[in-house]
Amino acid sequence: MKVWLLLGLLLVHEAMEDVTGQHLPKNKRPKEPGENRIKPTNKKVKPKIPKIKDRDSADSTPKTQSIMMQVLDKGRFQKPAATLSLLAGQSVELRCKGSRIGWSYPAYLDTFKDSRISVKQNERYGQLTLVNSTSADTGEFSCWGQLCSGYICRKDETKTGSTYIFFTEKGELFVPSPSYFDVVYLNPDRQAVVPCRVTVLSAKVTLHREFPAKEIPANGTDIVYDMKRGFVYLQPHSEHQGVVYCRAEAGGRSQISVKYQLLYVAVPSGPPSTTILASSNKVKSGDDVSVLCTVLGEPDVEVEFTWIFPGQKDERPVTIQDTWRLIHRGLGHTTRLSQSVITVEDFETIDAGYYICTAQNLQGQTTVATTVEFS
Repeated sequence: MKVWLLLGLLLVHEAMEDVTGQHLPKNKRPKEPGENRIKPTNKKVKPKIPKIKDRDSADSTPKTQSIMMQVLDKGRFQKPAATLSLLAGQSVELRCKGSRIGWSYPAYLDTFKDSRISVKQNERYGQLTLVNSTSADTGEFSCWGQLCSGYICRKDETKTGSTYIFFTEKGELFVPSPSYFDVVYLNPDRQAVVPCRVTVLSAKVTLHREFPAKEIPANGTDIVYDMKRGFVYLQPHSEHQGVVYCRAEAGGRSQISVKYQLLYVAVPSGPPSTTILASSNKVKSGDDVSVLCTVLGEPDVEVEFTWIFPGQKDERPVTIQDTWRLIHRGLGHTTRLSQSVITVEDFETIDAGYYICTAQNLQGQTTVATTVEFS
């Protein structure tokens, strides 16, 4: 019996080898019921370390926070887009959060002290309201928070808001100009702008020379078009001068702008270039004398004159006259000639001494002097 049992086990063992193709391990013990048959592995897992931002590398520049809101109908609010298109005649109300708010809006509204616009400061926000809008109101509306110490305030660059509004009016593709002909000065050391601004965002605008008649390409190198400013001459030179105009097309309509005379400026920017000259440096008693102060400068830069003269402390009566005019200095170069003349009548001993002229513009001031003696 035992022999037959052993023979049966041997046959079963051989059959399993034929099926699996493998030899069963001799020392393999049978697994107990419920024992895990998956062999645990010793695979090493790299622990994930949370990334920590380097404080030194983090951007410490404060982010700009938009504080502007547009008031819609029925008391609704929304943040205005970078550009808005509204129909002329519509009212606009903008609010900017803050107890002290500064505002900027198209200079046209300030030039004529327009009553259609009002700016108010409430406890928690500033408010700008424009009613009965026209195409001439097209432009940038912006606000900013103010940081104040007493009566001195400065702009808070982290709290600002702005939107450029196109006020579309039937028959007006261009923002109206106060004149039919304007002058643009081309200065070699700064940009020049032909202010062809449109009232329709989708309008196609081109620049043209009157003579010889041709389109001037805005190639992005010498000239670029900025919808908020117009055609910008990046590096003006004398070849750019002449009469130009703009053409706009939108919705199957076209319109031509006013004409612009481009004049090249020969004098670089800076403090006034000033000279002084007396009609005579030796004057007899009872004679008249004049002292002339002259400045050659940029055509669009105004010059202010002030005088110091010997009889000033004694309230000696004098006549002071300021004038200016544009002059051409060849090759189309244009400069501004500004002059101030001080005249003393019935010359006396108290009028003898130094006559000092100070000329001032936005870039600085220059002082010159000459002497007038009693003969």
